Order: sequence, then C-alpha cells, then structure tokens
Amino acid sequence: MPELPDIAAYITALEPRVMGLPLEGVRLVSPFLLRTTTPALSEAAGRTVRELRRVGKRIAIGLDGDLWLVLHLMIAGRLHWKPAHAALRGRQNLAAFDFPAGSLTLTEAGSKRRASLHVVAGEPELLAMDPGGIDVLTADPAGFRAALIRENRTLKRALTDPRIVSGVGNAYSDEILHAARLSPLALTRKLTDEEWDRLFAATRGTLELWVGRLSAEARARFPEKVTAFREGMAVHGRYGEPCPRCGAKILRIRYADNETNYCAKCQTGGRVLADRGLSRLLGADWPRTLDELEDLRHR
Repeated sequence: MPELPDIAAYITALEPRVMGLPLEGVRLVSPFLLRTTTPALSEAAGRTVRELRRVGKRIAIGLDGDLWLVLHLMIAGRLHWKPAHAALRGRQNLAAFDFPAGSLTLTEAGSKRRASLHVVAGEPELLAMDPGGIDVLTADPAGFRAALIRENRTLKRALTDPRIVSGVGNAYSDEILHAARLSPLALTRKLTDEEWDRLFAATRGTLELWVGRLSAEARARFPEKVTAFREGMAVHGRYGEPCPRCGAKILRIRYADNETNYCAKCQTGGRVLADRGLSRLLGADWPRTLDELEDLRHR
C-alpha cells in the first residue's frame, strides 16, 4: 500500500501537471471504484484544480466550489500519467481523469477491487475521511509520545494504525524501527525516555529521508512504479540479506498477508522473535537466539 512518502511523491508529480487546470471529465471503467453518490461524479467536470492534499494514505484533489475527489489506492492501486484521452485497455484500468495536458489513470492489480474514489463537498466532509493519526512531520516529541501511549500496543501495531500515526504502513514502520534500534514487539508503555527520543527521531528522519528522495525522483518523472520494496531500504523486503548496520541476517515475522522484517542483533538484543506459523509448528524447538537459529539452519 502506498504510504506517506509515496503519496507525497504522487502529489509532487501531479502539481505541475494539473494545478490550475480544468478537469475535463472522469471516465469510470469500474463502477465499484466510486463509493459515493452525492455529489455526483459528473459535477466535477469542467472544474479547475485548486489544491492537492494528502489525507492519511489518500490523495485529495480539490476543485472549484470546494468539491473534492478523494482517492484511496489501497494495496494494489497505482496512478499513471498518460497522453490526453488515452484509451483504457485491460482489466486493471479502473478510471481516467482527463486534463488538457494528459490523463491521470488509475489501475489496480489482481482481481480484488479495494481502491476507492469518494466525491465530497466541503472541508468538513473531507476532514471526516481522515482516520485521525498524528502527522509526525509536524508533531513534537511530546505529542508523538502521547498519541502512541493512549493504548498499550506493540510498536509495529501502533506505527501502522492510521488512527494513531498518519500515513505509515508495513514498509516504513520496518525502516523506522530498525533506525531506532527497537523491537517491533516492544510495548509503547514500556519504553524508556531515551528509547522515545530514538523512536521519534527515527520516525521523523526516516519519513523525511524517503519523502525527499521520492519527491526528487517525482520531479524528474512521474512515479509509474510505486513499490513497498525500495533499493536502499535497510530491512524491509530484505529477509536473509545482511543488515547494513551490523551484518547479521535480516529476519522476519510472517502474519496474514504481511511480514515484519527486523535485525535481531540491532533491535532485539539477539532474540529471535516467534513467527506465528513456524513457532507453533516447532514448539519448544523454536530458536530463541541467533546462535540457536544458526544451529537449526545447519542441522
């Protein structure tokens, strides 16, 4: 799922292409994409783009008359910039937003249709779509800490809950926790003051790093290949590869459709975190330390 740095990159790429220009119309291929009926989508045609805004992991396109088109790409949705009125071929194409200089198209891989488009009128309705998480790029350390300790959650769950932290998902939470040298299973109410300082600095620094890097790329060319696995990431998607800080192999916890990547040496004091599936299978044989894990691998 595109996260805060990816959404920022999309907005950076769209600004010179659509700001101040009229939306000629929207071609909707999949009726399941549109989740609202009032105002009608047809009311957007002919209105000029006045603002682009990130709302959590959503992209909001503000038009004349305080009308907003709000896109949520979910896991597999992606945006593309095509020549004006480009044909929409293939099952992955869901919609096109036509402008004088080109068409913004929305695709979604796979058979599940999770991406969404909402048409809302006015600032209150737009703000109602925000899950409410704190924006780390504008928050102070005290506000950040207060948001995360309202409930006693693991750091991984707290960072990826949109009601707690805005715009962070599976990929960047892995990078944040590695930078902070903290376990993904550490509890928010158990952190020391020094650990809170590290976590806030790592969260702010990681997001600023990737917003800057991806936005710079987006100024040069439209981000056609948005992925959760980026070259230069420290741990996310790097299972079995060496940690760039200490050289130990990156480990993972798998659950549902996701996995958490981490370095045991840097983040958990050498303790191997239990994988839900494998730990149940191995029971008492589940390795607790890096040494035990290496022994298991060589049996």
